[in-house]
Amino acid sequence: MTAPKFKQLRRSYGFDEVAIVPGDTTINPEQTNIELKLGDFTLDLPIIAAAMDAVSDVNFCVKMGKLGGLAVINLEGVQSRYDNPHEILDEIARAPQAEVTALMQKAYSQPIKENLVGDRIRAIKKGGVLCAVAVAPINTKRVAPVVAEAGCDILFVQSTVTTARHISKSYHGLVFSELVKSVSMPVVVGNCVSYSACLELMRTGVAGILVGVGPGAACTSREVLGIGVPQITATIDCAAARDSYKEESGRHVPIITDGGMRKGGDMCKAFVAGADGVMLGSVFAQAKEAPGAGFEWGMSQPHNSLPRGTRIKVGTTGTLEQILFGPTSLVNGSQNLVGALRTMMGVCGAADIKDIHQAEMVIAPAITTEGKAWQMAQVMSKS
Repeated sequence: MTAPKFKQLRRSYGFDEVAIVPGDTTINPEQTNIELKLGDFTLDLPIIAAAMDAVSDVNFCVKMGKLGGLAVINLEGVQSRYDNPHEILDEIARAPQAEVTALMQKAYSQPIKENLVGDRIRAIKKGGVLCAVAVAPINTKRVAPVVAEAGCDILFVQSTVTTARHISKSYHGLVFSELVKSVSMPVVVGNCVSYSACLELMRTGVAGILVGVGPGAACTSREVLGIGVPQITATIDCAAARDSYKEESGRHVPIITDGGMRKGGDMCKAFVAGADGVMLGSVFAQAKEAPGAGFEWGMSQPHNSLPRGTRIKVGTTGTLEQILFGPTSLVNGSQNLVGALRTMMGVCGAADIKDIHQAEMVIAPAITTEGKAWQMAQVMSKS
């Protein structure tokens, strides 16, 4: 009898299961270079605010840009559906938890208005910063010309799972190689979590890849659909695709780890795993400037028949500037993210982001609990 063949599973790792090993040399944190290049644009900070209605509106995008980062406005959300989106945002924030998803399904059923798309882009550009917008693949071909005409700088095309090849009998879908040639701005696409999917996407000519399926604090895709790969493994796999593509083409396509990071330590681990940049949602939803009033919700929550998100209360902990640069009195790593990144690079002896990719990382299931009995006991007593 022949032996049966069983599906083989490989081990994958999330942020709480690994640790960064300090380097043999150190460098002054102030001397580190943390720039991120997207197309012809260079960001002072490799940190992007997620395209979530509770995070990024016009004012937040302008503030984030002036601080050196980038915030992406969601053209699938209330900003492009309502003349006064803050009325809807306030209604969502005040709704009882049991009613909020149905409320959003109704609110997000309103059509996207092309005039509002242009208005939001022009308002961000008037603030003197780069403008980035996000749209779903199904609406990209219709909205892209409007986005380009309004003067947008970077186009993000986002869905739960994005691939270079989409099979459909009903219509000619979005082809990224065609899109890249049709617009004059960098196109960043996502999300993906595997080496092969990432490599194929890079071959279409896109300017960046978002990495992560289901890790967001307000996302429930992993519960609803059972899909996803923990972010450390997903980042390592997509970084390998980036490096393979660089050898193949000579072109460096940055990967941006998107979701699952609650604090500076998680963000630092993403960079060591191979990320060129990170995209954060719930961390920025806690900013005083965020339009969600201390709440956050997933981009897929308003889906009319299969919502894959939930509204969560994150609270308001400080200003956007405090979250990025401090000063802070919080000890949980949720503020002064830039200081955390530069300090980590300093103790690893990494002068820039490319250098930090070479730092050693170890499997460390005890990293969050070793020697922390007193802290854990105090947290338990407070709850």
